[in-house]
Amino acid sequence: MSADSTTTAGTAGYSASEAVRRILTSTGDTWAVVGLSNNRARAAYGVAAVLQRFGKRIVPVHPKAETVHGERGYASLADVPFPVDVVDVFVNSDLAGGVADEAVAIGAKAVWFQLDVIDQDAFARVREAGLDMVMDRCPAIEIPRLG
Repeated sequence: MSADSTTTAGTAGYSASEAVRRILTSTGDTWAVVGLSNNRARAAYGVAAVLQRFGKRIVPVHPKAETVHGERGYASLADVPFPVDVVDVFVNSDLAGGVADEAVAIGAKAVWFQLDVIDQDAFARVREAGLDMVMDRCPAIEIPRLG
């Protein structure tokens, strides 16, 4: 088993640098940002803006289905009428596993749990389904590090 697919505790097991790099550079450019709304005080708002600056298409997913950063929002992942490459999760850990399962169901290629969002059982399910996944990391921090 590779380091990317281990379920050991700690960031090394579920946030391997190889998976981070692969998701950011070659998994695809359509990112559903679950929990994204027009609330500028929330981390999702700023992270989505960074993703756009680095060429990613963001898809807001929030029960309010708001348009954010010029992109139409959807109430759920199942409502998104086109393929999503990466599902970026900004909900608390208690809800994140359900979102990860929805990401698998819609055929996403990867799941990204934001800082402090951790569900090791969800990680195992997503990896078992063949998707890349990282937890407890932020793409807005990681993408500039790629050079």
